[in-house]
Amino acid sequence: MENNKIAVGLDIGTTKIVAMIGKKNEYDKLEILGIGKAKSLGVKRGVVSNITQTIQSIQQAVDEAESVSGQKIDDVVVGIAGQHIRSLHHSDYITRNNPDEVIDENDIDNLVNQVHKLVMLPGEEIIHVLPQDFKVDSQGEIKEPKGMYGGRLEANFHVVVGQVSSIRNIGRCVKSAGLDLSDITLEPLASASAVLSQEEKEAGVALIDIGGGTTDLAIFKDGIIRHTAVIPFGGNVITEDIKEGCSIIEKQAELLKIKFGSAWPGENKETEIVSIPGLRGREPKEITLKNLSKIIHARVQEIVEHVYLEIKNYGHETAKGKLIAGIVLTGGGSQLKHLRQLVEYITGMDARIGYPNEHLAGDSDEALSSPSYATAVGLLMEGLDREDTALEESVTEEEIVASDEDTVDENEVEVKPTKKRKSFFEKFTERFKEFLDNAE
Repeated sequence: MENNKIAVGLDIGTTKIVAMIGKKNEYDKLEILGIGKAKSLGVKRGVVSNITQTIQSIQQAVDEAESVSGQKIDDVVVGIAGQHIRSLHHSDYITRNNPDEVIDENDIDNLVNQVHKLVMLPGEEIIHVLPQDFKVDSQGEIKEPKGMYGGRLEANFHVVVGQVSSIRNIGRCVKSAGLDLSDITLEPLASASAVLSQEEKEAGVALIDIGGGTTDLAIFKDGIIRHTAVIPFGGNVITEDIKEGCSIIEKQAELLKIKFGSAWPGENKETEIVSIPGLRGREPKEITLKNLSKIIHARVQEIVEHVYLEIKNYGHETAKGKLIAGIVLTGGGSQLKHLRQLVEYITGMDARIGYPNEHLAGDSDEALSSPSYATAVGLLMEGLDREDTALEESVTEEEIVASDEDTVDENEVEVKPTKKRKSFFEKFTERFKEFLDNAE
């Protein structure tokens, strides 16, 4: 069955907005048809701070992607991050009316819906309810309770919470740019699907996505997401520090960071000096690379320690929670020289840089496998998987109709539909769309 479905990932970041159009080739790899990016002016720390500018940047990125690919973009999968995202652990249970029947989808849905009713702080809404493990009656650590008998179904949940207004603002920007929201995803989850392998998720791994405005963390163990956090600073604060510390303008500070910056201060000699042209007839400034890397080191150390604290809070130091695969660094900020060594030094865990090339078709442009595009690639994958699910569902429905026509024994027909259950996100997206429509 030829599947020419295309999807679009829209990564609304603090530094840049990326629109990526792609489809799956016959080997089930991503073929990227076009990419557009625009400087992101209206976003601070992952949160929209200027609606008009964000709409313009989204339109600019989308127009560029359309002209490169020759495709028309109607709906997009958007990622949300930002300093307002927090996560918590919660366990809940339901008592089943009829313990003589086996546990099915509906029981799990009832339990999840019950968690959705938790009372949050004013202005917050639950974005994700992710079950970790289940307990039936008194038997614990069950991965999949479907088909079991039991009166009481209990589960531990990882609950991700965000600010309603911030999420609505992103929805508003996307709508005003003339696009439809087909799905909305937590950015660390998108980056994770782009750069992590299944083995790493099983063994236990922490994904650190260092963006311009925020650093996102997602922790996996036994193939399940265990912890998420968004730390409200990223690469931009490093640039800011260089700007302040060396009294230069932001553009120069950013260039210095990219070209000469290093997170490890030991290796620069005192004699290595960069000269920066002064503003409007002023004397040029001379900056030693040692000082530059000291400034960078101090700030990067702070970011990494923050993240490491979250990893420890999750329980990395317990025998059960140990992250065997260590740390994967991605995002634009992960390209800083010697960052990997510094992370290994601070955390004592193995680290690697995550490139989103595992899922890309072999002939993809080299530039696309840069860690800066990890989130966009992940969002695109999410969009394509969504299309696949929709296709599968329509196929299975046809099968059911066909099998109804031949008068088969009813019990057989019941087994046929393998309709995939809606992910928590799809339910959330549906609620979110209603929410947007009502707001207008």
